[in-house]
Amino acid sequence: MKLYETQRRAVVPLDAQPGSTVRMYVCGITPYDATHVGHAATFLAYDVLQRRLRDQGCRTRCVRNITDVDDDLLSRARAMGVHYLDLAAGSLAAFDADMAALGLLPADAEPRATSAIADIRRLIGRLLRSGHAYRTSENVYFDVSAAQSFGELSGLDAAEMVELARSRGGRPDDPDKRNPLDFVLWQRSAPGEPEWSSAWGLGRPGWHVECSALALEHLGETVDVHGGGSDLVFPHHECSRAQSEAATGRPFVRHWMHTSMVRRDGVKMSKSAGNLAFVADLRERWEPMAVRLALLGAHYRSDWDWSEELVADAARRLERWRAAGRGDGALARMRARLDDDLDTPGALAEIDAAADAGEPVSDAAALLGVLL
Repeated sequence: MKLYETQRRAVVPLDAQPGSTVRMYVCGITPYDATHVGHAATFLAYDVLQRRLRDQGCRTRCVRNITDVDDDLLSRARAMGVHYLDLAAGSLAAFDADMAALGLLPADAEPRATSAIADIRRLIGRLLRSGHAYRTSENVYFDVSAAQSFGELSGLDAAEMVELARSRGGRPDDPDKRNPLDFVLWQRSAPGEPEWSSAWGLGRPGWHVECSALALEHLGETVDVHGGGSDLVFPHHECSRAQSEAATGRPFVRHWMHTSMVRRDGVKMSKSAGNLAFVADLRERWEPMAVRLALLGAHYRSDWDWSEELVADAARRLERWRAAGRGDGALARMRARLDDDLDTPGALAEIDAAADAGEPVSDAAALLGVLL
């Protein structure tokens, strides 16, 4: 199998031998809203990757974190007048229902940031002792000047990273920092926010250090495949890579895999744009397998436009495949497509051709997680 690797910016072989275990970490949700199709597309790409690896004789261990202490979650809970963990619990229940309906393989572990405070504190302590972090009067920061390869994952220069950090809540103008790109590891909690004790005072962890601590705890010092949406490349994954490698002295990730952004009417889906399409709403109108099939129609690393007409087309495709009967038509050709950078549109085309020729295609559909 070959997959695009973000840091090398090329399609390269994925080192996965039959009988081996491929350790995967995909950044999960911050549970303060319903699951939209952009979320679902990312998790579905990792789901299909796992299915093909298992089909090849590999084992997979997939960890998907839950960011249950975060600026966005705390802000939403405060605005709604509810406890942040109550908001998280309701959002997680809805997310789990959506993922189950779409037929996603369950994650092997779904650790929460709030469950890993001790691990986070230990990781920050290691970074301070090694000289990769520093304390101020209120916070602890990672010192990017001590990470010579900072920026290699995203391929951005310092000025580009500063501007992107400013647009994504990184506060590069914070006068407490030695460098605008330094990022917070531990911060003093604002009034009313959750806080935990530490050697650096009461406070809460920064976002980036949560994922590093969870990945290191559940998958070890080096992860085989790690990623999420392409909007996480910087700053989240750039920072996660820097601090993890500073702490362990080993490569954090062998293969970075990121998924594309989903647009609606030509505009990137976002809460601020008000153009989200929620999985729960689609499930009320369409068979979940049709929604899954619609999402598979886009290549995982090409930006694409969502419309509900895609689900209508997928529903018709489902009926054609079901009419073709049960069997392994197109299976070998479809495997070859998936091994070519997880080409799900090409895989669908192979199944279509087989069904049109009267070949039964249920086995090929099942490898995509589409149950006929």
